[in-house]
Amino acid sequence: MRTDRTFTMLKPDSVEKGHVGAILEKINASGFRIVAMKLTQMTTADAKEFYAVHSERPFYGELVEYMTRGPIVAAILEKDNAVDDFRTLIGATNPADAAEGTIRKLYAASIGENAVHGSDSDENAAIEGAFHFAGREMF
Repeated sequence: MRTDRTFTMLKPDSVEKGHVGAILEKINASGFRIVAMKLTQMTTADAKEFYAVHSERPFYGELVEYMTRGPIVAAILEKDNAVDDFRTLIGATNPADAAEGTIRKLYAASIGENAVHGSDSDENAAIEGAFHFAGREMF
């Protein structure tokens, strides 16, 4: 099921370092339309649920702690081929491996603090977007 929407979170490190405006500008300049957006903070329960797929991995506890340490910007983006195009825009999880000009190359400090989340499939984009937004919050 291909859709034209994807989900993103600007992670706590992006918010803390003041990169929100620059990242949103890159998103807009790349042709994405923001259809939902909010500044919020995940609770421990939220982060555990959102990242449950990683619960057996050794980094899970650190991930939950990181994602709850401060506010995030959650957003749903719209564009043709949204998931794949956004994954290209954000770059590799490890900023050292990310292509020049990608969000992670520009703004991520490490694999652990990698600035931004992007859905990895159309199905997950729908699930993740619904986790953070009610239907009446999308335009």
